[in-house]
Amino acid sequence: MRALTLSFIILLSLLLSLSMTIDAQVTYRYHICTNSTTFTRNSTYQDNLNVLLISLSSNSTISNGFYNTSTGQNPDNVYGLFLCRGDLSTDICKDCVTLATREIVQLCPTQKEAIVWYDECLLRYSNQFIFSRMAQEPVVYLLNSQNITDQGRFNELLMTTMDVTASQAANTSSGAKKFAIKEVNFTERQNLYTLAQCTPDLSVSDCRQCLQTAMSRLPGCCSGKQGGRVLVPSCNIRYEIYVFFNESGVVLSPPSPPSPPGATRPQGKSGISAVTIVAIVAPISISIVLFCVGYCLLRRRARKKYDAIQEDGGNEISTVESLQFDLSIIEAATNNFSDGNKLGEGGFGAVYKGILPNRREIAVKRLSRSSGQGAVEFKNEVLLLAKLQHRNLVRLIGFCLEGEEKILVYEFVPNKSLDYFLFDHEKQGQLDWERRYKILGGIARGFLYLHEDSRLRIIHRDLKASNILLDEDMNPKISDFGMARIFGVDQSEGNTNRVVGTYGYMAPEYAMHGQFSVKSDVYSFGVLVLEIISGKKNSSFHQIDGADDLMSCVWKHWKNGTPLEVLDPILIDSYSRNEVLRCIQIGLLCVQEDPADRPTMGTVVLMLNSYSVTLPVPRQPAFVLNSRSGQSLTLKALESDQSTSKSAQLSVDEASITEVYPR
Repeated sequence: MRALTLSFIILLSLLLSLSMTIDAQVTYRYHICTNSTTFTRNSTYQDNLNVLLISLSSNSTISNGFYNTSTGQNPDNVYGLFLCRGDLSTDICKDCVTLATREIVQLCPTQKEAIVWYDECLLRYSNQFIFSRMAQEPVVYLLNSQNITDQGRFNELLMTTMDVTASQAANTSSGAKKFAIKEVNFTERQNLYTLAQCTPDLSVSDCRQCLQTAMSRLPGCCSGKQGGRVLVPSCNIRYEIYVFFNESGVVLSPPSPPSPPGATRPQGKSGISAVTIVAIVAPISISIVLFCVGYCLLRRRARKKYDAIQEDGGNEISTVESLQFDLSIIEAATNNFSDGNKLGEGGFGAVYKGILPNRREIAVKRLSRSSGQGAVEFKNEVLLLAKLQHRNLVRLIGFCLEGEEKILVYEFVPNKSLDYFLFDHEKQGQLDWERRYKILGGIARGFLYLHEDSRLRIIHRDLKASNILLDEDMNPKISDFGMARIFGVDQSEGNTNRVVGTYGYMAPEYAMHGQFSVKSDVYSFGVLVLEIISGKKNSSFHQIDGADDLMSCVWKHWKNGTPLEVLDPILIDSYSRNEVLRCIQIGLLCVQEDPADRPTMGTVVLMLNSYSVTLPVPRQPAFVLNSRSGQSLTLKALESDQSTSKSAQLSVDEASITEVYPR
């Protein structure tokens, strides 16, 4: 009996140490389960899934670290794959895939679609065909919270280096690892290390596009940080200022010590054979190990689970009760809404500066009782801002809803709004070209977050210079979400009978047919780009240089080969010729008449940050006709009422700008 106990302890120790060894070598990062489709336990789908996971685990030692397979028949077929990091050995790849197949069924017990990421591999399965198809959603961001010094130069070096790394990964031969790493010097004592990888079943063009889109998201999530990653199902990128990959490309695992030749299995004193002992002990040991592993997984899942924002639109204002202010506190902070504290007034009410008892400065938006924004719009703005967190979005501090008072409390942004500087002849000089270019980039990153990177897809619908606030360092912050609409993850457009927003910034399909999408926000961004370059307000532009509006003026000069004629004269001594030309071209691309011809905000961010991307040549934009009142009506109607969310593809064209001067 003592021998039985000793064997049980030894076997249990070996099994536990094996599990701990795998966990020590593999680092979990994130997982996503799609709740839209689920299966019932002990169903045919679950049986097929179990077979699939076994197949993935048993093929985890293949040389290129990638394998895909499917099991079952419609409607219970399952497609799955794994991808190991390109610099790791087959032993570590096997450990990661083995752990992933074990953990994913715990993390996503009844979901038909799931994906789990580790530092060393990813594992994914679905009831839909996923092979050789580029998937850029869902998106996961991981970043080092420490800031880098000399952020401007670092960000420029990062985008250039990552672009080279992505090209190397995408251009590998068919069937090989689509994987690349690179090391460059940042300072004498500090290097930059980058990594890019696609699943090998992607084509060269799909891999390149996947990596470019991931790169375009870096500025929005990780600008100025010492490290960051963008993870999507079909590709991933990462950068750090320390070596996080194996530069030799191979990690050798220590070999297991061989058994001595001629060794015999010991017999217990009771005369029970070792085979019998194992037969008795193994089921008990495995049960205990599985219990321990399951408990550890649940603990780790609880410890590492990210807070998710609900996307069903069912949240009410009670979800942000902790942000509610008493009216008496707001009145005291603003000196009872005195005129001396008033910062300005818009269509929905006045904005006041306030100081809380803790000396914190705030901006208080008091909605007028006669404004068109009722309780629905008010709750809309509160819920949106409470859920959205980005450096280029104005931050909601709280709200007040008492009686007929509807009040929003924001962070105080000291430099007012962009139009306060941009369209004032005396203050325009404070916005040199470097600041304007920085403002453009910040606005683009903010909208990329709204359109693609937040858990909610937000259409702002009222982008204009007065809704861009500037902080003490002149960094832009997008404000005023009273008109915003929430889209579902797979929704690309919406329709409304109530067209709201500002004429002159509205896309033609929205102004005329009530159709709005991410591309209608892109159109408004294009108008704003041209305003920032020219220093002229589109809504008040009339018969200047023989044109009816700003866009037709810019188009006329672009077509005639004199685009720099539209540049704000105050920028003559500070502008970068290449940057101005590139921004004019981006602005014209954004205001194309057909939404399909406009780029996405992800593409816009990439255009602004990477000079290796060649821009398409714009067509004639959708012109507007301004009235004397300053409002404008679209001149040309779209031939179709159907807008689309398909993004414009980048292409090489000899007629586009090819002059490059790195910043």
